[in-house]
Amino acid sequence: MTDATADFLTILTGIGGLLVVATLVGQGLRQWQGETPTIANLNARIAAWWGMVALLALAFLAGRPGVVILFALLSFAALREFVTLSTRRAADHWAIAAAFFVVLPVQYALVWADWYGLYSIFIPVYAFLALPVIAVLQGDTRQMFTRMTELQWALMICVYCASHVPALLYLRAPGFEGRGVLLIAFLILVVQISDVAQYVWGKLIGRRKLAPALSPSKTWEGLVGGVVTATAVGAALWWITPFAPWQAGLMAFAICIAGFFGGLVMSAIKRDRGVKDWGHLIAGHGGFVDRLDSVVFAAPIFFHLTRYFWSMT
Repeated sequence: MTDATADFLTILTGIGGLLVVATLVGQGLRQWQGETPTIANLNARIAAWWGMVALLALAFLAGRPGVVILFALLSFAALREFVTLSTRRAADHWAIAAAFFVVLPVQYALVWADWYGLYSIFIPVYAFLALPVIAVLQGDTRQMFTRMTELQWALMICVYCASHVPALLYLRAPGFEGRGVLLIAFLILVVQISDVAQYVWGKLIGRRKLAPALSPSKTWEGLVGGVVTATAVGAALWWITPFAPWQAGLMAFAICIAGFFGGLVMSAIKRDRGVKDWGHLIAGHGGFVDRLDSVVFAAPIFFHLTRYFWSMT
């Protein structure tokens, strides 16, 4: 067993322990207070977390192919949810098909091949230019600007940003070779802990609304408490990264802020579309975009900071 696998299993054991405690608490509350809507939602969320953690664990233990394929599938599901809520016409059929069946697989194939020079510009340059050309050749100019902008940003958020998560596997920091899976674990843990802690702190001491028009549940107290909590956790997890403790704390702070704004942006889009969730495939959690919104905004920031300051490539 490699050091990276041993460290990953340690992290996985800790997460499993937390989920066991959460499950016992959820079942205890159900026995004590009955099946109220709040308790039912809590237990649904815990059950969904068991499934998501198990899926991530299997992919991580399968190595690079498993992680790349998993995030490609997640991108496909997220892109489907995003496009479903976007403005589109019959003339966009070929552009949308190209996004799903050409752009998405090519982006992940480039990540798999570790072709940084191309996957870093493939979508924001070549796909952004090609898709409007495909659409305009169909001759329908109605809402053209809106249609193409939404499709481009669907690709940017659901595919381009998400693909930077498996790309972390290929970063090679001195003394950290072959341990990229731990960078993914660090990113996901910090972002998700920040989201959960913001919710908890907001419920406990939240008073001042942060952005009531976008997300009424978010408060300044929740944001500060959540970011401080997740930053402290990130600093404590320095041993699974190539960072010193203070550097791990700064990186955690950066991705917490990026993740927060990601959630805020995606909340604004949902409000514009008049929906509560992007989808309903994950019980208690909405859709795939609802689970990925913070991660996809944080992933490119984390990737490029790590690559610039620590990677040998």
